[in-house]
Amino acid sequence: MASAVLKRCVTAAVKVKRLSPSLSARRWLLSSAYTDTKLWEAREIKDPQRLAVLASSMDKLYEKKFAVSSLLVAQFVDNISSRQEVDQADYYLYKFRHSPNCWYLRDWTIHSWIRQCLKYGAREKALYTLQNKVQYGIFPDDFIFNLLIDSYIKDGDFKTACSVVEEVMLQEAFNLPSTQILSLYALGSYLATKPQLTVSRERALGASLFICGLKQDNTVGLSAQLQGSALLGKVEMLKGIHAVFKGMPLLWTHGYLGRALAVMERVVAAPGGDVKLSKDTLDYMNDLLQELSSTSDSDSSGEESTEEEDKKKDAVDDDDLAEQANLPQYASRFKELRSQLESQGKVDSASFQALVTALAQQNLAAAEKPDLEEYESRVLAWEAERKLLIQREHATREKAQQEKKERLAAKAAAQMG
Repeated sequence: MASAVLKRCVTAAVKVKRLSPSLSARRWLLSSAYTDTKLWEAREIKDPQRLAVLASSMDKLYEKKFAVSSLLVAQFVDNISSRQEVDQADYYLYKFRHSPNCWYLRDWTIHSWIRQCLKYGAREKALYTLQNKVQYGIFPDDFIFNLLIDSYIKDGDFKTACSVVEEVMLQEAFNLPSTQILSLYALGSYLATKPQLTVSRERALGASLFICGLKQDNTVGLSAQLQGSALLGKVEMLKGIHAVFKGMPLLWTHGYLGRALAVMERVVAAPGGDVKLSKDTLDYMNDLLQELSSTSDSDSSGEESTEEEDKKKDAVDDDDLAEQANLPQYASRFKELRSQLESQGKVDSASFQALVTALAQQNLAAAEKPDLEEYESRVLAWEAERKLLIQREHATREKAQQEKKERLAAKAAAQMG
């Protein structure tokens, strides 16, 4: 019954898209079919329960130092019906993560948790638990990542959208073309505002651009790789390579500015003129190299205090100093490569933001269809697993009750004898 309802929901969603080709051609955000909640709400969840009863059950189990089942946590999250109850669920997700059963938090529970946060106006709670994933065990699937990014993009909150993209990067989850497109759109839109960035933010944005850009073998992907490598190279020059890769899924070897130049060399060597680099991305790297050169000249003037010099020595090793010495060669090589790109007509005058917007307009609609098909299969699999867990829990409970009756009967018989 449930699977039939789920299939009807997906079929209807696909039909809506097919009947409106002109609409999907004009839009560049996730469609209403993608964000529709009917498929999720069509799940056959029987016996809705009051959260107070579920909370009491979990509290008693924790007090007695008994294990709380993942099914009980899932029921609690599925039965959220208000913003206040989202806060209560946050507590029990934390408790479960720090319990012996922490490894068994179900994927559908994580999915449901973020959906409930979106439904009841608690996106900041979803992001908080995501950013503190080790404490809460929140490792979302691709589909729910897309919904969360899209919700911030539609509100024009590109800064927070990029915070979600950073979590996608840390989880190394740029697998779906739709996730790549949404992420690059968020990154391009945020950087277009020319924000003042801290070193840690430059590192996170640089890693997100670089890793996501590797998934797109086109002008947008290569421009993202260039700017991402440049940002990481800046952090490497100022703070050392350890400040770059620590806690990041990045290479441990020096030379991120060199990798940025390697992207330029690849475009120069590419046959034809289909692949280019955006002008504003090249301008950004030019300004960055000038800024680093100016900083290097200032440091060599001897005006820095002894205390500041000692701090730098602690953070920067000999290999970092050797990499810093390559800066003049990097700047010279950049000028040569840019000149070659311009002479070959491989500099795109469109901004990076305009390029990612065009990419979204052209490719996002087509990327949604396989996502929806995979999502339908995933929900059906989750439902089958949930029903199996319910059956096992009932069987275990009945067995425990039967064993208890037998023990009581044996004890009564012994007393009578």
